Amino acid sequence: MIAIAVAMPVALLLWLAIAYLVSPLPGMDSLGSRMLFTLKCCCLAVLFCLVTGVEAVAHERLSSPAFDPLSGFETWRLRVNQRYLQNTLEQILVFMAALFGLAAYSPDGSAMRGVLATTVVWILARAAFWIGYHRSAAMRGLGAPGMALSMIVLLYVASRIGYEVGGFVGAAVPVVAFLAIEAFLFRATRPLRSADPP
Repeated sequence: MIAIAVAMPVALLLWLAIAYLVSPLPGMDSLGSRMLFTLKCCCLAVLFCLVTGVEAVAHERLSSPAFDPLSGFETWRLRVNQRYLQNTLEQILVFMAALFGLAAYSPDGSAMRGVLATTVVWILARAAFWIGYHRSAAMRGLGAPGMALSMIVLLYVASRIGYEVGGFVGAAVPVVAFLAIEAFLFRATRPLRSADPP
């Protein structure tokens, strides 16, 4: 919780700085140009977050008995890197869907700064998650802003879609439904007492 509490305001300030202080992005008036820029942002995220994780695992396998994955040899570092890689693979799908949705609802170069800000913060949050994970499992919390940012952007996109379908009520429905699911998951996945049924 301390790591999350420290990371969240830093990530927010960085996002706001990029979204409001960077010059508007030129040539973003057409949907095609916005989608192309977003694809480029996704390429950067894949390169710096996913490919580096693949490389970390591959390099360690090449220089240790873990070369044979079936041998069962794993260092603590390799296990952390594998878990980072799996988590990043999961998170990057959420990030990409959110980013393309955000670009679809960003009409010009000024609004597209939000896409750039989201990309930069997400990449840095992944790095913080990875570095923190190598320190301790609790320090993974340094990367929490990246996951939160993807969900917030995706909720914004879902509310915009809902608004197009049903006005303000339509905008509220996906947000309320998601929050209800989250509340259920928090309750349903809490640690069981020994007397509780499975």
